[in-house]
Amino acid sequence: MDKLVWFGSRIQRLMDKKDLDRATTREMFDHVLNGEQPELQQGAFLAALAAKGETPEEIAGAWEAIRELDTIRVEPKVDGPILDNCGTGMDPLKTFNISTTASILAAAGGVVLARHGARSITSKCGTVDVAEALGVDVEAGVEVAKKSVERCGLGLFNGMSPLVHPKGLFRILSRIRFGTTLNIAGSLASPILPHLGVRGVFSPEMVDRVAEVMREIGYREAYVFHGFQDNGQPGMDEISNLGPTIFCRLNERGRLEKFILEPEELGVKRAKAAELAPTGSPGEEAVGLVRLLAGQENGARQDAVCLNTAPMFLLARRVQDFKAGIELAGELIFSGKGLAKLKEWVSCQNEDPEKGLSRFEKVLREAGVTLN
Repeated sequence: MDKLVWFGSRIQRLMDKKDLDRATTREMFDHVLNGEQPELQQGAFLAALAAKGETPEEIAGAWEAIRELDTIRVEPKVDGPILDNCGTGMDPLKTFNISTTASILAAAGGVVLARHGARSITSKCGTVDVAEALGVDVEAGVEVAKKSVERCGLGLFNGMSPLVHPKGLFRILSRIRFGTTLNIAGSLASPILPHLGVRGVFSPEMVDRVAEVMREIGYREAYVFHGFQDNGQPGMDEISNLGPTIFCRLNERGRLEKFILEPEELGVKRAKAAELAPTGSPGEEAVGLVRLLAGQENGARQDAVCLNTAPMFLLARRVQDFKAGIELAGELIFSGKGLAKLKEWVSCQNEDPEKGLSRFEKVLREAGVTLN
């Protein structure tokens, strides 16, 4: 059958709300990544799949195509397991960059993280944007990020860079401004395949699906979650201090456990959505992040970061429960170790460390923070 006709008939199937199997989805994403379909068909496919709602098999098929065809792989040499922490984006409530701040604290507490993030697609400031504003070299190749993982326990692979995904992922993500399956499958297609994962998703319905996908593609343990807003509506690809959070845990026996946690159960005061609002530009976000790590944001924003650091400590066996993880994150802020880890990361993930540290020092001055 003609490739155009075959591909179009599968798009029609999605439009009719019918699912695809993993192999078919993999083949369709092969076509997309290799540029074998007109851009009109590529866009229609991504939109139809997202509109139908992806099954775990479809997400796994997309991930397999990206991982096998379009990801430069590396294997850092570190002691112990490597953890990934990432959000999917596309969530209704936009917040400041919680996951990046939490990852820095987790690394300061001894967790080894290989992050795989992107620039903003549906929000004001993505993980890559704020890291770049802080002085991290986000446009360097995978070897620079790999060495950063090895040397300081924290590295960020830019999911929108042709030096990480040379075929099609960077091309597609740079041209669209709506959420697609690539927000999920692409975020999982790291150059490193971690066995531990902490992942926020954009809707409650995706919590189980993404946990199933992570089990399918080789994660040994994971926490997947979605947090609710203060008005009771779904809202955050983060653990929420505004309302309850739905979790699905992939445990060490390969089983999925679903549960809900309220902020009060963890000793955290409920906040209002406005308290977690993004500051604006990547530069402003970077200043806010530094102030938080310096202990100058000791309210709702600090609570949100500590909440989201806790599951990383749990998976890495640094603590026994969520409350202990929250407490450890707070201690790392007030001891100055979180801010020191950020400086170390800027120095490690840079082809030109002096240039990166110069930018970091500028952010410190704008934040009114002195690093001892």
